[in-house]
Amino acid sequence: MENTRELFQNMTRRLGLLNKNCCTVGGHDISPVQNHILYEIDRQHKPSMQQIAETLGTDITTFSRQVQSLTKMNLVEKTPDPSDRRVYTLSLTVEGKYVATTIDTQMNDYLNEVFSYLTDFERETVIRSVKLFNDAMAQSSKCCFPVKG
Repeated sequence: MENTRELFQNMTRRLGLLNKNCCTVGGHDISPVQNHILYEIDRQHKPSMQQIAETLGTDITTFSRQVQSLTKMNLVEKTPDPSDRRVYTLSLTVEGKYVATTIDTQMNDYLNEVFSYLTDFERETVIRSVKLFNDAMAQSSKCCFPVKG
């Protein structure tokens, strides 16, 4: 039996998820967490801070600090919701959209290169397997929370 933890440890490293910065775009060093935030803001239409924090499985305090740093970099705008001033919606600035699009292109190029080493059947198998694994993880009661010892 293969050591599954080792497989995932290696994949995590190769995806750059342990790096302090996942990428540098337009003079901005973007961390993996910030990358996820930019991706989700771009994917959802004017989401609330709470929506993105929940999507990422992050507590709101930690998330707020990340949004604050992205706002200081002029990548994200935080706007009070007109119907409820306690709620803030998030959107990408023009520069933020550029950074998010550039990272998306770089990641897709990387994944396309990696998939180019596989046959069509292998590629479909990997994608189907990742979908199955993601669905199974979503059903776990331990999903998205730090491991407690």
